[in-house]
Amino acid sequence: MPVNFKTSDAARTTITRDTVELEQVTSNIYESVVVISKRSEQINAELVEELTRKLEEFSSTTDNLEEIFENREQIEISRFYEKLPKPNAIAIKELLDDKIYIRRMDEENELGSKSGKKA
Repeated sequence: MPVNFKTSDAARTTITRDTVELEQVTSNIYESVVVISKRSEQINAELVEELTRKLEEFSSTTDNLEEIFENREQIEISRFYEKLPKPNAIAIKELLDDKIYIRRMDEENELGSKSGKKA
């Protein structure tokens, strides 16, 4: 199920974060930072793909300079995406709202070794 980033109530500006609050989610601040980083990369990839799809509707093989500079719809779409919260802000909000599933590799290795499978 795709997440709707357009309705996210994540911060749209830079704010100071309480590291203790971030640490409480995973019991390790470094692990929280890695989770936020990986999730923000996923969000960014989804947003770029969506924006690219929308902008491809406006591309043509015979563009001239006037068409490129006068396409208001394309400019409005780009401005809309620029105003969205940044991917890292969305990822932090998702982490704090407990909307991110965290899969730990050490737990998978333990499960694999108990069932007789090699890790």
